[in-house]
Amino acid sequence: MTTLPGEPDGFARLWVPHRMAYIGGDARPASDDPHECPFCRAPTVADDDGLIVARGRLVYAVCNLFPYNPGHLLICPYRHVADLTELTSLEAGELTEFSQLAMRALRRASAPAGFNLGLNQGGAAGAGIAAHLHIHVVPRWEGDSNFFPITAQTRALPELLGETRARLAKAWAAVVTENDGESLAGSEAASSCVVGEGDGESLVGSEAASSCVVEEGDGESLGGGG
Repeated sequence: MTTLPGEPDGFARLWVPHRMAYIGGDARPASDDPHECPFCRAPTVADDDGLIVARGRLVYAVCNLFPYNPGHLLICPYRHVADLTELTSLEAGELTEFSQLAMRALRRASAPAGFNLGLNQGGAAGAGIAAHLHIHVVPRWEGDSNFFPITAQTRALPELLGETRARLAKAWAAVVTENDGESLAGSEAASSCVVGEGDGESLVGSEAASSCVVEEGDGESLGGGG
């Protein structure tokens, strides 16, 4: 009988070879070019393929490919911007609203005991993909930071990402329905304004919005009341 190298130590092993894509950096874009960006690519494919939970006018919610916990979501603007200060007022508003909706959907789907919400600005601050801004919404449960992730740098996830996406998409739709399908970013006042990309201009889409002007740079919305 051939004896293989190594000494038994009484420990069981959980092999997770898919994590090598993260460790080796295979999932990270080769450059900051939008064509290389996974957050720019995700909205161009079907929700199932892109793991998208919900789409808004200016932002969307997507499952993290390397979740810290089951249900770990990312809220991303469609526009390829790196810094929070680069967002228009409408983008910033919908980003916040989607973060709220993510928490409500997660509470409905899996009743977490708490949340971590995080925004890492720059590689030095821990951003894995720094070129495209995204907010982390991480559900937390008592005892989820046990010895396993701390000592083994491994997370045990109870379901596949596709199953998580479908479950959260269903919960998200239910939350929106409960709120009469109305969102801050989708309200009449906001939906009539379309913010031009890159130039900070607001294009007026209806008479009702003719007083809505977004000034990029100072973040102020000036209303022209007559």
